[in-house]
Amino acid sequence: EDIQLLKELKVNHYLLSISWPRILPTGIKTEQVNEKGIEFYNNTINSLLENKIIPIVILYYWDLPQVLQEKYSGWQNISMINYFNDYADLCFENFGDSVKHWITFSNPWAVAEEGYETGKHAPGMRLSASGAYKAAHHIIKAHAKVWHSYNKRWRRKQQGMVGISLTSAWGEPVDLSNPKDIEAAETYVQFYLGWFANPIFSGDYPEIMKNYIGRKSTQQGPGMSRLPTFSAQEKSYIKGTSDFLGIGHFTTRYITHKNYPSLQGASYHTDRDLAELVDPKWPDPGSKWLYSVPWGFRRLLNFVKTQYGNPLIYVTENGVSEKAQCPQLCDEWRMEYLKDYINEMLKAINDGVNVRGYTAWSLLDKFEWKEGYSARFGLYYVDFNNENKLRYPKASVQYYKKIIGANGFPNAREVHSWYQKATETCSTTNRLLAAEPLTTHMEMVTEIVVPTVFTLCILISAVLLMFLLRKHSL
Repeated sequence: EDIQLLKELKVNHYLLSISWPRILPTGIKTEQVNEKGIEFYNNTINSLLENKIIPIVILYYWDLPQVLQEKYSGWQNISMINYFNDYADLCFENFGDSVKHWITFSNPWAVAEEGYETGKHAPGMRLSASGAYKAAHHIIKAHAKVWHSYNKRWRRKQQGMVGISLTSAWGEPVDLSNPKDIEAAETYVQFYLGWFANPIFSGDYPEIMKNYIGRKSTQQGPGMSRLPTFSAQEKSYIKGTSDFLGIGHFTTRYITHKNYPSLQGASYHTDRDLAELVDPKWPDPGSKWLYSVPWGFRRLLNFVKTQYGNPLIYVTENGVSEKAQCPQLCDEWRMEYLKDYINEMLKAINDGVNVRGYTAWSLLDKFEWKEGYSARFGLYYVDFNNENKLRYPKASVQYYKKIIGANGFPNAREVHSWYQKATETCSTTNRLLAAEPLTTHMEMVTEIVVPTVFTLCILISAVLLMFLLRKHSL
């Protein structure tokens, strides 16, 4: 049913992830392969292709097999590189004839920093900055190994591509005349995007990152930097291991220099010596961290072009969440967000940035990690209280469909008419959704109350009849 929703939207591709533990319950290929899991993904991929929708498949979107975390401490352990490569190889073997676009990791920044330093995301470990840097180091090596495996064994036969998807906000200097703010903004983006992109496209961590972490490490005690190092052989092996770069982007921050003394302890955030600010005039339509700042998107894309030799880019995530927890089908703010951000992407294409595709986040309201079901990013509203999890189109469905059909924005008048028609449609659907509790109540009356009353009437009648018969016989 959801693939039919995609077909009605007229998208030409769909981004989905494979769950490592769903096809390898222990995470180890030699121990157990779940054939039902493989069958599920084959059916999904084939169904997409039958509907002329290109599957773009993510191998790792944060769901690590629990056994590997308990036994090896997850991405803290170098053995994960081989286990992940075995898992990827199994996916290439089973799905590679149908899938031509592979993403090894989606937003590894969150895995490393929020999974192994702050503990905000699974596996919830709080290991200070060293834990984050170590996890990232192993993830980068794992990505490179999978790329080489595909290149050596599968590329000639399957003719596919392997890339990575990195999520990054844009950092804008607070004071463009202040060299320290300019450097702080550069540091912000390099610690965010460059942490993973620089080794893959240039062979090593960003110099600014090595310098800052090295200096802070020395201040906090003698010894080597907390940031691991790549050997000359590893640099050569990792460099160039991405056929395309996936970019996830949602928001922007103003950045200013802020000196953190070494006494505050080692952390990714204090290593950067900067502070993040927001403009109170920026719209904040959804999640508290997500401000709508469209111009930052164009600047980030141009940064990628300049920094990494204008690689092929697929925008893998871009979107906004709900304003409120109650049903919001007339999501005008989402339509504005999509229009403004997609326009900035189109400007970047005019700048010469090699953007080949765009993916809105997301088709449905879904589980948003630590936010659970409270943050709704979907074009379709999902009623999680309903047993069947019914889907309702928001206004943005019709609006986005028009953008896809036109491959952009023809003229202001026509775009305004899209907006009006989408709002009219959602108003009707809103009334239906508002009536849903009443409908559910009526279903309860029809399906539960009426039969129950009817049964009680029969029982009472039977008792009265028995009483009368007994009285008559006496």
